[in-house]
Amino acid sequence: MPLIPEEPQIHESVPGPRATPAAGRTAPTPRPVPGPGPRPAPPRGAPASSARPGKPGPAAPSRGPVAAPPAQRTSSPQPPAATPAAAGAQLQLIPAPVDGAIDAADEAVDLLLDSGRAPAEILVLTTGGSHPWAAHELSFGEASYWAQQDAADDVFYADAAAERATGRPVVVVAVNGGTDEVTARALPSALARAGTLLVVCGDPQRINSILGANA
Repeated sequence: MPLIPEEPQIHESVPGPRATPAAGRTAPTPRPVPGPGPRPAPPRGAPASSARPGKPGPAAPSRGPVAAPPAQRTSSPQPPAATPAAAGAQLQLIPAPVDGAIDAADEAVDLLLDSGRAPAEILVLTTGGSHPWAAHELSFGEASYWAQQDAADDVFYADAAAERATGRPVVVVAVNGGTDEVTARALPSALARAGTLLVVCGDPQRINSILGANA
């Protein structure tokens, strides 16, 4: 089940509820949304209106830069090719070195949130050392740490081998260490936890070699 490395962009065929981007983060260009057909030409001599198509009267207050819609829309844009999984989830690989896998995973989470995913829909797993957030929260005790997973109101970070980590619509795996055996167990387990999308951040050659050896 080799994965084709992709640019660090997260594309999903089923967008989730729109979330407001975090402060200080620039939101990506919104996906085009099919709108009404071409607007009929105004009567001769009538002044042109600045209102949006389908919404007569003054335009709503601007909430930030909005990309100009394409000239023609025939269908919704399709995401780039991804490897479909048997369970229905898609697989995407973001190339990253071992010591940069967590940073790549954090960037993937940012892109997911900006594209409309709710924080509670995302689970981040690590194959090596714990994510800094997980290490910090575990310092207050496991009961408090796992209670945050049960609350399901934010992104949750866990060790890939943690059996108590429950599935979410999107799972991001940072291959930031661990043996090949650990990674070989972590990836199928992460796929089983992913509802619609699994994002793997790591060395493509190593990951494909491990997946090929366990195919």
